[in-house]
Amino acid sequence: MTDQTSASEAHVLLARHRQVMPDWMALYYEEPLEIVSGSGRHVVGGDGRTYLDFFGGLLATMVGHGVEEIVEAIRSQARKLLHSSTLYLIRQQVELAEKIAKHSRIPDARVFFVNSGSEAVETAFLITTTAAKSNQVLALRGSYHGRTFGTVATTGIRAWSATSLSPLQVSYVHSGYRYRSPFGALPDEQFVDACIDELRTIIETTTSGQVACMIAEPIQGAGGFASPPDGFFRRTKAVLDEYGIPLVSDEIQSGWGRTGRDFFSMHAHGVEPEAITFAKGLANGMSIGGVVASADLMNAVQANSISTAGGNPLAMAAANATLDYILDHELQANADARGRELLVGLRSLAESHPGIGEVRGEGLMIGVELVVPGTKTPNVAYTLRILEKARELGLLIGRGGLLGNVLRITPPMSVTKDECLTALSIVRDVFAQTAP
Repeated sequence: MTDQTSASEAHVLLARHRQVMPDWMALYYEEPLEIVSGSGRHVVGGDGRTYLDFFGGLLATMVGHGVEEIVEAIRSQARKLLHSSTLYLIRQQVELAEKIAKHSRIPDARVFFVNSGSEAVETAFLITTTAAKSNQVLALRGSYHGRTFGTVATTGIRAWSATSLSPLQVSYVHSGYRYRSPFGALPDEQFVDACIDELRTIIETTTSGQVACMIAEPIQGAGGFASPPDGFFRRTKAVLDEYGIPLVSDEIQSGWGRTGRDFFSMHAHGVEPEAITFAKGLANGMSIGGVVASADLMNAVQANSISTAGGNPLAMAAANATLDYILDHELQANADARGRELLVGLRSLAESHPGIGEVRGEGLMIGVELVVPGTKTPNVAYTLRILEKARELGLLIGRGGLLGNVLRITPPMSVTKDECLTALSIVRDVFAQTAP
């Protein structure tokens, strides 16, 4: 297939896409890319080119493409049974729930499986608001929790907030994101002091005191991989405990060791939440989601509830194989080591490129915030040019942030040292060839 043929077919597919898909369904790149196959950390596009994938299907391809152990688990289960529903016992569902309950550290934990991150967060809201008999919720500014009615209500990024209508009454508190904070110039301890003072004030002045939960990402995903200083979440949890407010840790992007700090990222902050939501990478790209919470909290729901496709045999087979692969190959340690190498390389690059305002992240969740040189003014146009140039040179990365000016670098947890060096080399060339 020639490049001209590939381009022609891509234009036809794009036209068909636009004919049947909603206008608000975003696509990357001026010439959108179809990904047709993948192996390890590389994918092949409909244009015939091979790319180094450092976005991992929006963090869902947790351990890489075409991993034989996961593919075989799916193939084996598909031969036997695709579906039954939660009205029947599902052996692999029980096995996966046992693993998640153990790693959650939640006493007497219960697990409920659904199909996506949005549905997982909706479930967390269902159980916490039912238990508290209140629809009041605390959320962090800069957060992203999904695209459904309740999750949009707690999403603290204007670009992702599709409606002001909500079943919840939400109060937003400081996220610990320092770069654009009015407290940002303070030393760590004073910065956290200011955030905690604000948290108390918001609870006392914007709520009735009967708050169902606080939901928080340990490291904000769509918010540009912002994470607070050490001590922020520990002290936040102490305040929540005073008021009897459960903490829901949204680990949809940060779970399973991706940050390199712990199996669930909130644990690395010395905090044990009452509930944890998960999805995305757990089944390495298969549709999955869920909540793990204490029995008292989970069982607050008295009405009947099932999940037709949540916990289905095929997704459970993929998820069990994925978790086993992460543990057997010590991928949390790999995420930590490779993430440190990437951060060192990117921070070195930032020293000679004034268009890079900040490099931040944990493990394999890295954000590069781009600005107008000499200022903190977000440089969205520059960010888009960098994204395009990276693709042109063979590297796929993502974009996010409160203002759309943060590059998101999130390779699969199995990424190698050589692949990180290749990616850094490409990124250096990208910045050398792209003016702010």
